[in-house]
Amino acid sequence: MSYPSIETLYSRFLTCSRVCTDTRQLQEGDLFFALKGDNFDGNQFAARALAAGAAYAVVDDPQVAVTEQYLLVENTLTTLQELARHRRRQLNIPILAITGSNGKTTTKELIAAVLATTHLTHFTQGNFNNHIGVPLTLLALPDDTEIAVIEMGANHVGEIAALCEIAEPTHGLITNVGLAHLEGFGGFDGVKRGKSELYRYLARHKGVAFVNLEEPYLAELAQGVDRIIGYKLAAHPRVDIPYYELQVKQISPRIEVAFLDARGQFHTIHSQLSGKHNLQNISTAVAVAKYFKVPAAGIVAAIENYRPVNNRSQWLEKEGIHYLLDAYNANPTSMRASLISFAELADTDKIAILGDMLELGNQAATEHLAIAQLAQTLPIGKIYLVGPLFQPAAEQLGIPHFQDANQLLAAFDRSPWVGKHVLIKGSRGMRLEKIVD
Repeated sequence: MSYPSIETLYSRFLTCSRVCTDTRQLQEGDLFFALKGDNFDGNQFAARALAAGAAYAVVDDPQVAVTEQYLLVENTLTTLQELARHRRRQLNIPILAITGSNGKTTTKELIAAVLATTHLTHFTQGNFNNHIGVPLTLLALPDDTEIAVIEMGANHVGEIAALCEIAEPTHGLITNVGLAHLEGFGGFDGVKRGKSELYRYLARHKGVAFVNLEEPYLAELAQGVDRIIGYKLAAHPRVDIPYYELQVKQISPRIEVAFLDARGQFHTIHSQLSGKHNLQNISTAVAVAKYFKVPAAGIVAAIENYRPVNNRSQWLEKEGIHYLLDAYNANPTSMRASLISFAELADTDKIAILGDMLELGNQAATEHLAIAQLAQTLPIGKIYLVGPLFQPAAEQLGIPHFQDANQLLAAFDRSPWVGKHVLIKGSRGMRLEKIVD
């Protein structure tokens, strides 16, 4: 059986308004890809997609392909990925890939914001950072895109390498290497190996690696990359590679930093972010912006105007309570950073509500106990633990515990929280945002 070439499929793609994989979100003129999942087969929805106005349906079940509007391929997922790579190759532009254990999304958004002041910039939307999301992001690149910022997520060794083969990045950075997705990676060494696949790709293809010299392991993992751009804080020792430097003016309650422009003039950024982890995110964005020759005024304006969304380090005030909502994701590294940053808030009454950290495998009990013990050593008035993984630590240390957010809400009158600062941190699956909603 013969299948259409990628060139033929690409010519059809160019006549369509966009690519869609979900008939519930389909618009007239879309190119529908019938992907398969654990509990569904997109081939069964192809007819519905065409009836709803799709221009074509890409399918891999011969029994479905009954008219010329059905484009029969061997495998719809690999075809989606190959079509995305072909699209990328038609655009002679820099593609910056971002991966890491923590901070990917905030760093991506900050970088996109600063680059957009001088370049037509397209970047990963939401969490479209996997083997389906990255191809969809590439296929959504407008023809006039000048720079693309592509977030790459992974929870197994080999996944970043595969995404690099699709996106073919020219530039890349790893935010950090931490204790995230330990179960899938098989331990911390697996995390290091998996994240370093981005640097290995750049080394083979003469790409540029941005390396945060403040973060452990990154300089080591970047060995072999010929073109390295380092960046660091001013207090960090000097190094022998080209680097950008950021001066820290304050971290709490909001980050203020300064940097030198090409003429040797200082510029100060008064950001809306807090915490040492966000300091590194800002440092990364400034370094990338300076490399791509974004004027200082654009860097300052973009970072000062940035506000986190989607439950990521969001300061919210509701009924007189000051919430720091950071419930988008959690692992031991990000949990420690959030707790320490929160504890550094001066002259405030503080409450910490901590939810389970998922995907830690056989390290779950140890890591949850370590976080609970850390929280007890910090100047935080009250600590509440939420979720079954935190229960053993709560019982051992005598910390109030709740099975889920609903149980916590039912147990509390929040009026005593008025005027206090409340950190809410946990994995997305814990749905701790309910506490604020």
